[in-house]
Amino acid sequence: MKRLIVIGGSKGIGKAIVTSLLSFYDEIVNISRTEPEESHPNLKHYNCNILTDELPHIEEANGLVYCPGSINLKPINRLSIEDFRDDFEINVIGAVKAIQKYIPALKKGNNPSIVLFSTVATKLGMPFHASVAASKSAVEGLTKSLGAELAPTIRVNAIAPTVTNTELASKLLRNERMIENMNERHPLKKYLQPEEVADMAAFLLSDKSASQSGQIFEMDCGIVSFKL
Repeated sequence: MKRLIVIGGSKGIGKAIVTSLLSFYDEIVNISRTEPEESHPNLKHYNCNILTDELPHIEEANGLVYCPGSINLKPINRLSIEDFRDDFEINVIGAVKAIQKYIPALKKGNNPSIVLFSTVATKLGMPFHASVAASKSAVEGLTKSLGAELAPTIRVNAIAPTVTNTELASKLLRNERMIENMNERHPLKKYLQPEEVADMAAFLLSDKSASQSGQIFEMDCGIVSFKL
């Protein structure tokens, strides 16, 4: 059975990944605190808090996607130590917990692949991003280290998106003026839709990316790559 495990597949980018890949897998296992809006014969859901609950046992899987994250934007003098801990917990510790749990299942799969998520803020210094950039930089280090450690059996890559039109980013896109400003900040005059990120995740999970591991794939709409 071709099976994909998605942590946090009920909302945002995770939801887009689940929706776009349902017809490509015999089973997608969604592990999330919230029920998915859609039902499908190929979709199996477990209500689970990644940080506090025991993860369900899965015998075999071809891929693992870890989607939970945070956008906790504050000046450094308003960020508490707990803010840093909380961001590190959801972005890094949760990913480590999922990977440790499902490595045995992935090793039984065919050309297994792990996909994690970073952010453009690890490469581009941005005000108020100290906590999220610190934790996502740790995700990038984890990606490279595990890519080496798990080669050649399991591939590990990360996607680093710019602002994406999801509930998590709604405060950054809450009115027409902010949307226009966000478009103008990016050289390609756009920001991301979750379906675009889902397409990249699908590529990294597939055999088409069999030569890629330990890589960070920036989806930046030019904001990191270009200076115009």
